[in-house]
Amino acid sequence: MNDRYMEALEQYEPEAVSVRRGRGAWICETETGWRILKEYRGTVKRLEFENQVLNTILLEPGLQVDHYICNRDGNLLSIAGDGTRYVMKEWYPDRECDLKNPEEVCLAASRLALLHKGLRTVEVREEWNLGSILTEPLNKELKRHNRELLRARNYIRGKRGRTGFELCVIASYPEFYEQARRAAELMEELMAGDQAGAVPLYLCHGDLDQHHLLMGKNHTAVVDFNRMHLGIQMSDLYRFMRKAMEKHGWDVKLGRSVLEAYRSALPVTEEEQKVLYGLFLYPEKYWKQINFYYNTNKAWIPARSTEKILALQEQQEARNHFLKAVFGS
Repeated sequence: MNDRYMEALEQYEPEAVSVRRGRGAWICETETGWRILKEYRGTVKRLEFENQVLNTILLEPGLQVDHYICNRDGNLLSIAGDGTRYVMKEWYPDRECDLKNPEEVCLAASRLALLHKGLRTVEVREEWNLGSILTEPLNKELKRHNRELLRARNYIRGKRGRTGFELCVIASYPEFYEQARRAAELMEELMAGDQAGAVPLYLCHGDLDQHHLLMGKNHTAVVDFNRMHLGIQMSDLYRFMRKAMEKHGWDVKLGRSVLEAYRSALPVTEEEQKVLYGLFLYPEKYWKQINFYYNTNKAWIPARSTEKILALQEQQEARNHFLKAVFGS
């Protein structure tokens, strides 16, 4: 084992019984429970913010989060001899949420709702520097993405001798861009003008997917809050739910069940439902492929990129049916 990790480990109690590599860190078994030691590159201010939130959040039965562990000196950061900084957190040796299991997906959605409910109990503090924990508003983000789509489309239009990927983009662009335009308009209506503030901002996990939901026998542990921010909580639900829907071919029955599982633990307002619909309506994966193409070397386009565009086209009918059946639009 690298000596610098040992130097950090030695600053904590109790002593580790066993240590193994995992999730880009060191997972440690101690006499009092599991821990994970990670290199830390963020600011002290950010670390203190996460620690305060995780220690303040009111957790309901069945839900756990990975609290930070202070070292022997009572500090959140431990520094090795070469200056590398580390943090230690509680850990849960459970498996990640299985997106192939519909029942587990629904259970995870209900536990996500409990997390959101708990995050709403945390009082936002001025010393957190709100500017650092606010993300780009969704309406502005989607408008920016649409400008990027238009820029890429115009570039391809002006080309001669288009590649197979570029021909696929030109053929598929009208339908996907129309959805992108409608989603951006809906988000603008919800978040600007008279509707501003209709969708309240709360603390969000910020990077919620199956990898951050560890399913224990009697609990679900939500981990890795390094992208936690003040925003719209529906973005967490969308991120997790979209991955499940893609895995299940946009199955309407499962989509309704996941939403019901979430609502059973935390009611969803009409405005929040519209935000969720807008996020699902926006062709995020299509935008990602186009944006990646535009910002990389166009002399060689991986065949995989063309396959992904074609796959998105093939999924459109099922995706459109899901949007209509689940959201009525």
